[in-house]
Amino acid sequence: MSNYFEFFNLPLSPKVDKALLKKTFYANSKRFHPDFHTLKGAEEQDEAMEKSTLNNQGYKILNNPDKALKHLLELKGTLGAEGSNSVPQDFLMEIMDVNEALMELEFDDDPAAKEKLQTLIDNLEAELEQSVADLVNQYDDATVSPADLEKLKDYYLKKRYLLRLRSKGAPEM
Repeated sequence: MSNYFEFFNLPLSPKVDKALLKKTFYANSKRFHPDFHTLKGAEEQDEAMEKSTLNNQGYKILNNPDKALKHLLELKGTLGAEGSNSVPQDFLMEIMDVNEALMELEFDDDPAAKEKLQTLIDNLEAELEQSVADLVNQYDDATVSPADLEKLKDYYLKKRYLLRLRSKGAPEM
């Protein structure tokens, strides 16, 4: 697995310095662009193409907060294979309630119910963000504990559920 943080010379962190990422991405784009390596040997051309691809893939990952967090958790060995991770039962019960409300809205376009659902999802997201705010803002890879990484994993998994709810037809946000 490629380490995009290392490739862009960025510290391992759930919070990526977007300005530095962008600056490094553009410098790498210029440095590894295949057009600048046309007069070199086939091996050097292949390497430039490989690094150009890595640059583009890494930028897409690290520029998206959710994908960057997933990448960090995978690098740290905290996130298991797809389908092997789980979230707490109480959270799943809340998600089931929201899903039921969404299904009801498919049959009954009730503005008051939509607003209530909007508020519920907004509150779940706000609570979730607040639960890891200090950890994300003060993350230090040298001292991060396994418990902190588990907390980030829990946050990531819960956030994926909430993103799915929004994409399923929750009221416009």
